[in-house]
Amino acid sequence: MSTRRILSIWFPCLGAERLIRRQPMLGDRPVAVVEENQNMQVITSLNGVAQADGLQVGQPVRDAHAMCPGLLTFPRSPQGEAQFLEALQRWAGRFSPWVAPEDGDALVVDLTGCAHLFGGEEQLMQVVQDDCTDLGLSVLVGLADTRRAAWALARYAGKATGSDRSGDSIDQEARATRSRAGKRRHWTKGGTAPAVTAQAPDTRRIAQPGQTYTALSPLPIAALRLEPDMTAQLGRLGLRRVGDLLGQPRAGLARRFGRGVVLRLDQAMGSAPEPVSPAKPPDHFAVRMTLPDPIGLAEDVMAAIDRVLPRLCKMLEDKGKGVRQVMLQAYRSDHAVETVEVGLARPSHDPHRIRPLLEMKIEDIDAGFGIDMIRLLAVQVEPVHDVMTVGHREAGAAVQARLNNANALDDLIGRLGARVGLDAIRRFEPADSHIPEKSHKIMAAAWSKPHKGPWPKPTNPRPLLLWHPEPVHAPATPVFPETFRWRGMDLKRHRAIGPERIAPEWWLDDPNWRSGTRDYWVADTEDGQRLWLFYAHGATMSPGWFCQGSFA
Repeated sequence: MSTRRILSIWFPCLGAERLIRRQPMLGDRPVAVVEENQNMQVITSLNGVAQADGLQVGQPVRDAHAMCPGLLTFPRSPQGEAQFLEALQRWAGRFSPWVAPEDGDALVVDLTGCAHLFGGEEQLMQVVQDDCTDLGLSVLVGLADTRRAAWALARYAGKATGSDRSGDSIDQEARATRSRAGKRRHWTKGGTAPAVTAQAPDTRRIAQPGQTYTALSPLPIAALRLEPDMTAQLGRLGLRRVGDLLGQPRAGLARRFGRGVVLRLDQAMGSAPEPVSPAKPPDHFAVRMTLPDPIGLAEDVMAAIDRVLPRLCKMLEDKGKGVRQVMLQAYRSDHAVETVEVGLARPSHDPHRIRPLLEMKIEDIDAGFGIDMIRLLAVQVEPVHDVMTVGHREAGAAVQARLNNANALDDLIGRLGARVGLDAIRRFEPADSHIPEKSHKIMAAAWSKPHKGPWPKPTNPRPLLLWHPEPVHAPATPVFPETFRWRGMDLKRHRAIGPERIAPEWWLDDPNWRSGTRDYWVADTEDGQRLWLFYAHGATMSPGWFCQGSFA
């Protein structure tokens, strides 16, 4: 008899309850999480209030709104749910070090030799239930000798077996068929299997050691995690419970339904191994230095950083990582902690690129009565790939020069970011649009790469300065006026070049382009200004002249 004990923890409302934890006011409202599936929005998670209204996972959103007009829907965030499940995985580490995620909404825990630490299996299950209740999470758990059996108990214990066809039920047979039918055989001799009465779900579902067969027998066939088509096919043959399938010859099952059904049975009963592989813990990069006497001078702090920073960079280099954000913590003798952070434009494990940024932040640290310990922590890390130049000497020198120039720009962005913040440093990127104000994008310099190749140039010149269109007082005709008034100035035309006609994007409803097609002109005034004016022909707005930019 196997001594393994596997716990399956299933969070059936993980997506919805994750949102409710962030917005507690949604707790009393029906909440659904939806995602796009084959050009249709379907429900992926529901809270208890929505389930009480009869809604189900996998239901189209339009049908759900018809059943529950007050339903609140939110788009699914797979990354957010994965991070939340990762946090729950750390919580489950209190029960056993062997914890792994499963199906995106469940955890599997190898409890072998750990249950006695909590007073037994029932007491441990109660701790799981109480903790999840405190966290505001719905939970269903199953405990058995095998991973597949625990998975089945957590999801299907207490569920009734049923048929996917209306004619399979004896209550719906024709009256003439009943009259001609002889005495029916007992279900143990090939007759119709009896229906299992639905029971109230219980969150503590324990299969005692060596009792896996007994615990799985009354469960529906779907508890073996078969394909829906396979489950329906077995149901049409009268095999609706796991016990019905366990009593069949394995050779016949494999010949007719394939080896997948037999493999699922072997996994459930423990004949086929299904180990629990715990997820690898994330890499943690941090170093510290305890000082024999408190220090308070900036030079002493930098001397301590020079001792610990190479160690941190060596740890990063050995793992093929580069740091994007570094935290310096200074522990004072009065038990206070001073913290500063610096960011880099590109991930790096070079101490010569990180040290100047930390030196710029030293003045922000209040040493107080002295600093007892220095700690450096890599808050955000990314993979770094080494670059090796090949070719003859001149080609290698040219590549190395480009790399040095790129590093110099990254160092400049990092130094400026230490003063004003990395988010304040931006760069322009070309965009594929004929609309003047949409022909470029503003990107964060530290989180984007420079544009490769020449900047695309339009056929006609564009002004250096662009602003929101400002009205120009002139006759509302397409002919460029001799005189016009703009920003309180009476201007006279010296020369006008144009027009350049630009039409709005018909596939988008842009409020700024509801004035219709525009005719742009480059206008030189007698006082030396060169402006970019256009005449709007009018669509949902009245036509007229506007000024949108100025040439330097």
